[in-house]
Amino acid sequence: MTTRWSTPPVLMRVLAVLAVIGQGGIAVTGAVVRVTGSGLGCPTWPQCFPGSLVPTPNPDVAALHQWVEFSNRLLGIALVIVTGLCVIAAVFVRPRRRRLIWLACAMPLGVVAQAVLGGITVLTGLAWYTVAPHFLVSVPLVWLTVLLARDAWALGVPGSGVRTTTVPRAVRGLLAVTGVVLVALLVVGTLVTSAGPHAGDSSTPRLAAFSVPDLATAHAHLLFAFLGLLVGLGFLLHAVGAPRPVVVRFRVLVLVTLAQGALGGVQYALGVPEVLVALHVLGAMLTAAATAWLWAATTAPAPPGPSTGAEAVAEPALSVP
Repeated sequence: MTTRWSTPPVLMRVLAVLAVIGQGGIAVTGAVVRVTGSGLGCPTWPQCFPGSLVPTPNPDVAALHQWVEFSNRLLGIALVIVTGLCVIAAVFVRPRRRRLIWLACAMPLGVVAQAVLGGITVLTGLAWYTVAPHFLVSVPLVWLTVLLARDAWALGVPGSGVRTTTVPRAVRGLLAVTGVVLVALLVVGTLVTSAGPHAGDSSTPRLAAFSVPDLATAHAHLLFAFLGLLVGLGFLLHAVGAPRPVVVRFRVLVLVTLAQGALGGVQYALGVPEVLVALHVLGAMLTAAATAWLWAATTAPAPPGPSTGAEAVAEPALSVP
């Protein structure tokens, strides 16, 4: 009788965490590329220069710009490797977890989509309407990697193939609305950047249909709406007696959001200096991850034994002989 090899839970967890860091990190390094004016440091894609995959001496492009852009591409390759390993590791988890496999498979597909969008961005000369989607794709990918990490941490927990809700449906509904507002907040944030001075290259046209102050005002209004929803969510969590993990993660989200809002105000007042812009992008990724982390806490592995009547939110694990 042969024993099938099974992925150790700790390996799946490490890969999932690396995927979270990589998906958020690629957005941050992309911001560094933009604020340093290195968007066309490698003016072709997938090659850096015609006939060369790597930076090469060129009188028209500074070496710094080349290596900043090339480093971002290298991180993308590393992310492809990590996400590919996530898929392989998820497939060999025993007993098999279908949801874990689907979440893992979404990772490399998302990275490929990012690579394609990145190529389009370079080929269009960093047009703002291609740069914005290139950033925004990172948001759902960060969300999915957080859910992947949640399922990876549940490996070995009895009944982890089925998840049940830990809070009333109203809490999850309000949190879902909060997530939608967060997406709108991030979309308008990309428009502010598209109209601002950081294009990734000095010759790139900016979004001219709206002024930066008007877009920044809309961005601020959405932030206030997001904060208002968090206040309502806080009162609701208190009213229903939410479990401690949910409350702790909610507090983390509030702190991250307040820090991100303060940073945004400071960077606008100072004329959007490069360092603060990159930090603001990091804050956006942390806010998305914290929101996903809170959402992940609204379900938990169902306890073994007879059903307790809790609402099932996912399919059971599939046994593999």
